[in-house]
Amino acid sequence: MGASDVLSRKSGVIVGDDVLKLFQYAKQHKFAIPAINVTSSSTVVASLEAARDAKSPIIIQMSQGGAAYFAGKGVSNTGQFASIQGAISAAHYIRSIAPAYGIPVILHTDHCAKKLLPWLDGMLAADEKYFAEHGEPLFSSHMIDLSEEEKVENIRITKQYLQRAAPMKQWLEMEIGITGGEEDGVDNTDVDNSSLYTQPEDIYEVYTALSPVSPYFSIAAAFGNVHGVYKPGNVKLQPELLGRHQEYTKKKIQSKEDQPLFLVFHGGSGSSKEEFALGISHGVVKVNLDTDLQYAYLTGIRDYVVNKKEYLLQQVGNPDGDDKPNKKYFDPRVWVREGEKTMTARVKVALSDFNTANQL
Repeated sequence: MGASDVLSRKSGVIVGDDVLKLFQYAKQHKFAIPAINVTSSSTVVASLEAARDAKSPIIIQMSQGGAAYFAGKGVSNTGQFASIQGAISAAHYIRSIAPAYGIPVILHTDHCAKKLLPWLDGMLAADEKYFAEHGEPLFSSHMIDLSEEEKVENIRITKQYLQRAAPMKQWLEMEIGITGGEEDGVDNTDVDNSSLYTQPEDIYEVYTALSPVSPYFSIAAAFGNVHGVYKPGNVKLQPELLGRHQEYTKKKIQSKEDQPLFLVFHGGSGSSKEEFALGISHGVVKVNLDTDLQYAYLTGIRDYVVNKKEYLLQQVGNPDGDDKPNKKYFDPRVWVREGEKTMTARVKVALSDFNTANQL
């Protein structure tokens, strides 16, 4: 038996109960699904190819900036217009191409801070329109990240958005406690260290507020996570805190389930395999990956350009002859593909590290 056996939709973008069942299966079988930040069709297919080859489910997600890039840098983002349109167009593209890879895909959006809520509102409007036409939302899930707000405000607004998503059985990820570092224009490099470690009481407070509304939610609890890659020793992760969150909530609600919470690991780039494994053992079902994959994508293109430099300096003329054409070297389908291959290889490493490979 594999994860596909619990899903009604075996390939393509999954929604609703299938998302819940996949996360339940992941928690029970001790694996986490990589959530890959994408910015283009090229990074989408690199992610899908890796998951197909590894017989794994995958989460494809867009940040607000990534969604705007998908629309095109020449499109104005006044009122989050480019981010909304880019996210919607990417969602339709991913929905169209994902079935060709024969794997289940969760279509997600990443880190929506309070100042970016118009972006989320625009996407939810698209979800509701799609739901009216197709009986399911356009996106599988969204993330609302109000971790910079006071706890009461964070929970209050998050609950309102879950109430909006609940009729569509749409998953909502929320964050409490701050992920350090800097990503996509959000700079938490100077936050107080105590904010990087969420307490069990806070997690329980989130659970009691959201669980009566819908079971379709997960919590990104801070345990020292930092966006980006830093020198060894500069990041003090404490994934054992996640086990305390599970134990505290289990006791409070008198759950028969040892791990009643669905937890998320942010700031995963540069973390050790052992840190990932410990987090997964405590109910982490999703791990965000961005920085490592940006670099992996670059390396294929960088190495190609360096190695083929003499064939890329002009359209005609290279070491093989002054009249030799270079089109087959500068064709974007050649050098972009090199980036896809190195990104695909790095995603496969994550699928192995998170025990996601061969789970279908």
